[in-house]
Amino acid sequence: MGAAFQNDPLVLGTNPGDPLPMLEGHVSHGRFERVLKAGHFAVTTEIAPPDSADPDEVLKRASLFDGYVDAINATDGSGAHCHMSSLAVCAILTRAGYSPILQISCRDRNRIAIQGDTLGAAALGVCNALCLSGDDVGAGDHPEAKPVFDFDSVSLIRTLRILRDESRFLSGRKLDLAPKLFIGSSINPFVPPIENRVDQLAKKIQAGAEYIQSQYCFDIEILKGFMSKAVDMGLTEKAYILIGIGVLPSAKTASWMRENVPGVHIPDAIIDRLQQAKKPKKEGRDICVELMQQVKEIEGVKGVHVMAYRQEKWVGDVVKRSGVLDGRKPWQPENSIQKSLTETS
Repeated sequence: MGAAFQNDPLVLGTNPGDPLPMLEGHVSHGRFERVLKAGHFAVTTEIAPPDSADPDEVLKRASLFDGYVDAINATDGSGAHCHMSSLAVCAILTRAGYSPILQISCRDRNRIAIQGDTLGAAALGVCNALCLSGDDVGAGDHPEAKPVFDFDSVSLIRTLRILRDESRFLSGRKLDLAPKLFIGSSINPFVPPIENRVDQLAKKIQAGAEYIQSQYCFDIEILKGFMSKAVDMGLTEKAYILIGIGVLPSAKTASWMRENVPGVHIPDAIIDRLQQAKKPKKEGRDICVELMQQVKEIEGVKGVHVMAYRQEKWVGDVVKRSGVLDGRKPWQPENSIQKSLTETS
């Protein structure tokens, strides 16, 4: 081997993005699956892709979560707004060693594009996928766009399982190498009737979802009822359920979300608490911490998904204060930007 290659991490296989050895009984090389199957309470979050072609912007945003989360969702046209693609964001994060979750929306692509993107993501080292229906185009910045919806979320889950488990396209044509993906989907426990939501959860798990991330939870009592039914049906033994937790900066924002974001349920008591607080932003973080602690105690819950749009810098704070990691420190890059900032401050 020439001298020029002796310390080349790509040649030696020590690059942070190199795949981990696949463990027995696992379906991917990914760290996120390892954490859940090892019995740890997992923490995930999401990154808002930039309106830019700059990969460094992606890494700067991800660095805010260093040492606090096990996986990072790369949103796929969230709110039907256009941003850098989820696939590109996942590729950038994977190359740096992070464990990203590829969001796949049924709204924008047909079965040909979705199957091709899934293989491409796996080829780039992405180990996790989340199957979503996608927000209505009328809510975004391109309302004239034509929605596709060749799949719904359940048929999308089935398709990814066929690619992975049967090593073939939907057409029947065989794959030379199947994608090794940990496959998940979403659920909203807070839209009545609750029984229908549990049935929907059952359909997604039956279709092949191996983990579930929920919509925002601000009502613990509704969640307890939902999870009790899920446990009774044996669903929590078949998939890992992570509950969505949000950071609310103000009563005004909370009221707007309740009125304008479909499926978001925020009780009056939460809005009143924010309204009466002298420091509403801090109060919003305190509420988030309390909800995380309460959610962790509910039977069947295996983790939390922390959503903090435009408040990403506080994710580490709420995770740390909540104690849900039980002293465990998730992976972070050795040259973490956040670590460097902390050490020099």
